[in-house]
Amino acid sequence: MPATSRPRRIGMIVPSSNTCLEPQTYRILGSRTDVTVHFTRIPVTRIALDDSSDRQFEPAVMRAAAQLLATADVDVIAWNGTSGSWLGSAHDRELAGDITGATGIPATTSTLAYLEAFRTFGTERIGLFTPYTADVNRQIIESYGREGIKTLDHRALGLSDNESFARVTDDEMRPGSLELAAASPDALVYLCTNLYGANITAEVEQMSGVPVLDSVAVTLWHALKLAGAPLLEPRWGRLLA
Repeated sequence: MPATSRPRRIGMIVPSSNTCLEPQTYRILGSRTDVTVHFTRIPVTRIALDDSSDRQFEPAVMRAAAQLLATADVDVIAWNGTSGSWLGSAHDRELAGDITGATGIPATTSTLAYLEAFRTFGTERIGLFTPYTADVNRQIIESYGREGIKTLDHRALGLSDNESFARVTDDEMRPGSLELAAASPDALVYLCTNLYGANITAEVEQMSGVPVLDSVAVTLWHALKLAGAPLLEPRWGRLLA
């Protein structure tokens, strides 16, 4: 099939213990045939502020994964993980540049996708919801602050085992989400690509009037933009449509 007529192809690097983002990405795309998504995994099992956790996100590991995706002739490559939100945006900008340098393919990350969404939608004040421990949240808040993003309030579920994040239920997310929305932030942020935040995005937006930005949806939104493909349906986040 000629490259001009084939669907746009998005390559995604996935944390090995993530069980959410692949099914959720295809759930968000629904019946669309203009884009396909292709995945490769790197070893990630734990989220914490220590060297053993940080080593999971080494550039060499990411580069090797990106080079595998490049053999599928993808149009964009995304690191579909939020590690840059606590390691710092410079880490992910360097990573995206490294991936593009190694493959010749445009690249992004979940963190860079969020920063682009914040700029695009004029988001300056957020409510932050994560499954992480409180110390990780605090580092995220500091990192976002350096980007001009103020976190009005946050919720951390206190988990560090990456696989467990996908087992957080809608009912466990809903109360904290509505509490954060009550402060009237510019957006409520579900930060973690192994958290099923997109499941309740439309409900929370309708109940609170506050826009919701979910990590899986935001990463897909930015990848679609870079690939030159149409964006998302409003139910996955009205700002992303």
